[in-house]
Amino acid sequence: MIFVGFGFLMTFLKRYSFGAVGFNFLIAAFGLQWALLMQGWFHSLDYTDGKIKIGVENLINADFCVAGCLIAYGAVLGKVSPVQLMVMTLFGVTLFAVEEYIILNLIHARDAGGSMVIHTFGGYYGLSISWMLYRPNLDQSSRLQGSCYHSDVFAMIGTLFLWMFWPSFNSAITDHGDGQHRAAINTYLALASTVLTTVAISSLFQKHGKLDMVHIQNSTLAGGVAVGTAAEFMLMPYGSLIVGFCCGIISTLGYIYLTPFMEKHLKIQDTCGIHNLHAMPGVIGGIVGAITAAAATESVYGREGLVNTFDFEGAFKDMVPTRQGGHQAAGLCVAICFGIGGGILVGCILRLPIWGDAADDNCFDDESYWEVRDEALQDYEMLMQTLHVLCGSR
Repeated sequence: MIFVGFGFLMTFLKRYSFGAVGFNFLIAAFGLQWALLMQGWFHSLDYTDGKIKIGVENLINADFCVAGCLIAYGAVLGKVSPVQLMVMTLFGVTLFAVEEYIILNLIHARDAGGSMVIHTFGGYYGLSISWMLYRPNLDQSSRLQGSCYHSDVFAMIGTLFLWMFWPSFNSAITDHGDGQHRAAINTYLALASTVLTTVAISSLFQKHGKLDMVHIQNSTLAGGVAVGTAAEFMLMPYGSLIVGFCCGIISTLGYIYLTPFMEKHLKIQDTCGIHNLHAMPGVIGGIVGAITAAAATESVYGREGLVNTFDFEGAFKDMVPTRQGGHQAAGLCVAICFGIGGGILVGCILRLPIWGDAADDNCFDDESYWEVRDEALQDYEMLMQTLHVLCGSR
């Protein structure tokens, strides 16, 4: 999901596929290493010998941490330099580790699929940075902002990878057994519901009833985001379908109406539309998680089920579900505040004229940072090779 899913999902721009996949590869590899250290200091530090103990779950959590930074990358795709991306990832991973510790350990919120910790934080972190790096003359690169037939097909590879593996993403660190099974089932149903809703809404609001590939690439994943927090709870299959249905509508309409509104009036240039795929569904996921936790009863979960699902142990052994719902809501507020506040702070740093970012008329173009062979020359060479083969066969 991290290297193929996110990477290929961002290849929709006609002249920025190298940057999408290559820089995704770069910041994911860098972020994984930094996340192991940052999260290790908060969660895995052994005070007896001063060493960080690493296992498979640490690697999974580091992946989750990187996912937040890759979400933020989607907001500034094609507009920043690789050095800016490294700085953004350095601070993003640090902020993520702190907000994750506050939400999961201090507030004691549950967020197995990361609707709050990953998607809400990453979404608003990226949007805030994009707001700080607003380019009033970005229309000079408008010729490169669109997609082409082949770039959209490549982006669908990312969509399908993310869609297929999202159930395992949301269930990876849940309690083994019932909680993990519920997380996979709830996520799968929410995703399936979102696909149907997205196709219907896209066709309904487009001219001549045709589908828009942007909606199919992105909004079909919104259900997986929104069901993340409540995935291991007793959301029930119908609850998952309802969450997916609502997110399909909200996300698709967000691409149609909200993204242009944000660029025109709020000065937020969201290249990939992360507000519609991650930020809004992440907030919905936090709200759904708070409601589902507050509504939990011992008759549904059983006493042992409540303890295992919500970790009512130690200092929180006297916690009740209604109070847990309040803690879930508090966790969502922390994620939003860290995302917006941290994004503005990092955006101020990235505005310094020392990072070598592309000019307004050179954004969304791989030639700024990659060796790109001329397409006309490539076509000519391919033609000559074909003629040579044909002549040789005769």
